[in-house]
Amino acid sequence: MDVTFVSTPGEREQMLLGDLGPIQVLETRSGPGEARWSERHLREKDPDRWFLFVQGEGDTVSGQQGRRARFRTGDIGLTDMSRPFHCSYTERRAVLVSYPKALSPLDDRDLTRLAGVSIPGTTGTAALASSLIRELPRQLASYGGSEAARAGTAVLDLVSVALATHLERDPALPPETRTNVLLLSCRRYIEEHLSDPALTPETVAAAHHISLRYLHRLFEPSGEGVAALIRRRRLARCRQDLLDPALAARPVAGIGARWGLPDAAHFSRIFKAAHGLPPAAYRSLHLQQEQ
Repeated sequence: MDVTFVSTPGEREQMLLGDLGPIQVLETRSGPGEARWSERHLREKDPDRWFLFVQGEGDTVSGQQGRRARFRTGDIGLTDMSRPFHCSYTERRAVLVSYPKALSPLDDRDLTRLAGVSIPGTTGTAALASSLIRELPRQLASYGGSEAARAGTAVLDLVSVALATHLERDPALPPETRTNVLLLSCRRYIEEHLSDPALTPETVAAAHHISLRYLHRLFEPSGEGVAALIRRRRLARCRQDLLDPALAARPVAGIGARWGLPDAAHFSRIFKAAHGLPPAAYRSLHLQQEQ
């Protein structure tokens, strides 16, 4: 596309591109400017793809299909790369997810209604999609092989549900797509509430308005129960803090409490079961090795 910068391009102009299974992820950081995808570009190459845009920082004004919308931090937009579009922006960070139209479970005629529309990324599935997509560039290097394919499919499912919800077209989605997104939402909820001692499978189920039995059934294919996942992720966060030299003066019990394990004896017992040493001894051994 044609890109015009308001000022001379410098270190602010950065681009990161990576594949994640069926999708491509593009992160751009730039000073103020504008971009145009014209009829000339379409004659040269019609990519037949959707671009899902998430505003990370700054403001963007984008237009397509005779519509124009302003995008602020967290907002989501959809661009049809088979049609011309134009956008202008302040200094910004944006993340785009590109995928073939053939992979979308939603009809092209429905999705075209969203071109040039700003979807607030503040509530519901749109908020989950916005948050996850903004984090994707930092995670790209950690995915490989089949894991990347599964992650890309999960992102595509989440995007599809967010767009279908905005279109009020949820029934058009395959049941497995909705199930995958519900599972992803549960996992995300767990990750965001690890510091809460009251986090249990029951609270996860209640937050998603499903029964405890159905929650356990969702997690069955992974081979790891909900309580086991909560415990494993809490211990992983504790281990990370114990190995952080900047937190060397923080009491071990305080680290356990920080991640939802306020009972020092219980924390010590389950940490030893997972890592072979009580947390204090584990910290001492590994910090000594680094010196």
